[in-house]
Amino acid sequence: MRTHEALHQTLIRIDGRGYKAYKEIGGTYSFPGFTLAIDSVQSDPFAAPSRLRALVPPRTAALPERLFAGDSRAVGVSCFLARAFARLASRLSARRGSGRSGEIRIEAPGQQVLANTAVQIHDDGTAEARFTVGLPAQGRRVLGRQASRLLVKDVPEIVESSLIARSHSDEALWLHAAANEDADALRAMLAQQGLISFVADGAVLPRASGVDDRPLRADGVVPFRTPESLRRSFTLPHAGAVTGMGIAAGVTLIVGGGYHGKSTLLRAIERGVYNHRPGDGRELVVSVSDLVKIRAEDGRSVSSVDISAFIGDLPLGQTTRSFSSRNASGSTSQAAAIVEALEAGAEGLLIDEDTAATNFLIRDARMQALVPKAHEPITPFIDRVRKLHAQFGVSAVLVVGGSGDYLDVADTVIAMENFRPRDVTERAQEVAAAYPTARANEGAGPIEIDLRRRPRPGSIDPSKGRRQVNIKTRNVRTIQFGAESLDLSAVEQIVHWAQTRAIGAALDYARRSFIDGSRTLAEVLELVHAAIERDGLDVLDSRRTGDLACFRRHELAAALNRLRTLEVRGG
Repeated sequence: MRTHEALHQTLIRIDGRGYKAYKEIGGTYSFPGFTLAIDSVQSDPFAAPSRLRALVPPRTAALPERLFAGDSRAVGVSCFLARAFARLASRLSARRGSGRSGEIRIEAPGQQVLANTAVQIHDDGTAEARFTVGLPAQGRRVLGRQASRLLVKDVPEIVESSLIARSHSDEALWLHAAANEDADALRAMLAQQGLISFVADGAVLPRASGVDDRPLRADGVVPFRTPESLRRSFTLPHAGAVTGMGIAAGVTLIVGGGYHGKSTLLRAIERGVYNHRPGDGRELVVSVSDLVKIRAEDGRSVSSVDISAFIGDLPLGQTTRSFSSRNASGSTSQAAAIVEALEAGAEGLLIDEDTAATNFLIRDARMQALVPKAHEPITPFIDRVRKLHAQFGVSAVLVVGGSGDYLDVADTVIAMENFRPRDVTERAQEVAAAYPTARANEGAGPIEIDLRRRPRPGSIDPSKGRRQVNIKTRNVRTIQFGAESLDLSAVEQIVHWAQTRAIGAALDYARRSFIDGSRTLAEVLELVHAAIERDGLDVLDSRRTGDLACFRRHELAAALNRLRTLEVRGG
């Protein structure tokens, strides 16, 4: 292993030479208190930046053992350290020549706490950070002195100030460990009380904006307050006794006037499948891990999905027991999304009337009279929602503003008024009795669905031109997979670019390792996640990158199902 002084001397020596001279600095260097590994050196100032790792040994990091005693605490603390590293990197990054010269970047998590490869605390207390650096150049000439300042002065300053315990207060470190452990403990307790979600008293649900997931800080923000009839209590390892609103398994409606907080509550529940950082306002808004947001998605691709429980045979004799489309409608896409969610092991469905296909949700009595069932292939969701729970144990939470017929099938009805919830279940039952809908139930008989699709190996092709694997993450919602652009804009529970990056890598890993034509899609999902649990996210990419974050099987399934080249065969 070379020393940091040797790195400095090499950079001074290659100053002014062609950019490829930077290749000489690849390798591992000892610095006071840590080791710097330069794993990949960029070939051009405009290319993807160089990949580096900083490894701080236990004696130097000096992280108390209680901070990483268990995965929950370790993940909470690692996310805290990653954000600290990111703040300092942003402050010390500076334009130092052409392209990305001078950039220091780490993929720190946002409001959600996600196991990731950016910063990890190993079992022995070693702190490891993976980040990228844009090596300075003027045109395509090495700026060696600026590079030395960057690597030999700035990077050690960031490491010293972010990855070492003494740079943070004991209280801040423990807060992030304890808060994450509490959230995991709460999630594990939900089933004991028959709940699928919990919203703590005092939670702040509104976000800063549609593109800013931080909590709204404006005057007049209303903290969450639970209706007494829905109040549940838990005792957490660190926070102690907490109270809040329990969302019970079954069918729950969220109703109320426009702009009173219906969708805000649903979004908090859908994001409750992840833990949140201290100060987010939703630290104790926790949902079971297998809640899936469902919406209509005009134009998406569907591959051999059995949607016959919701949509019968189509005109011209097109069967829906193995429905495929390159351009699905709102109703067929929503039906397919529900079946795909069941296939991936969903425990609950989250639906907002605003983003659903109306004709999929409901056919009222007047429309039933005008268009007889014999001429309507759709069996609306209202006539299937209770059977989904009875047969499959799948609950539903729906935001409803205009479909009053759903009062007939609800177990619980929550009304939002000025961002405050009220339990109006009894009143809803009275209204349903006083104003009968006269609509006919169009979903007689049990739900029969084939959930045994088997992906064909050759249909998942990441190659493009001469490249055997061409996978790029364009943004949080788009993956370039081979020649295909994979649109994930309707997959609302992806919350970070690093998740999208990991999903793209997991598609290729599943193709290489598990998709053989005989395994079902559900089996493939289970094997991928078992491998990640056993070997970590690096199983997806052997290059030890810092841009991967954990995702759920539901988002991996969603990506696979939206791949336009996908071919499957049924059970």
